[in-house]
Amino acid sequence: MSIKSQGLRTTIYKVDDLKQAKIWYAKAFGTEPYFDEEYYVGFNIAGYELGLLPEEKSGIKTENVLSYWSVEDIIDSYDKMVSSGAKELETPNEVGGGILVALVKDPWQNVIGLIYNPHFSLDTK
Repeated sequence: MSIKSQGLRTTIYKVDDLKQAKIWYAKAFGTEPYFDEEYYVGFNIAGYELGLLPEEKSGIKTENVLSYWSVEDIIDSYDKMVSSGAKELETPNEVGGGILVALVKDPWQNVIGLIYNPHFSLDTK
């Protein structure tokens, strides 16, 4: 089986306070949402979707997927997120080949991965 993938498109975080999450993520990524409704808020982060979805009454969060957002300066990005209210999970560290990763938790307990990878470039074909 082989699918013709266009790559990663959307990462969604569930939040219990959509209004506050929208403000926090707008500040964290330095951009306003392009889609803003009471049932979903969507941000365009360098051509990828970061979505905020109101948490359902069960409060169940998905814990088996981890998305890493590419950044140019991982230490600065990490520090800015932590100073804006994110909790430290994994400080920036090299995982080999000059690739740096870090993890934080947003105020709604969603894990946000940050990555600096000098070997990766977007395939725009």
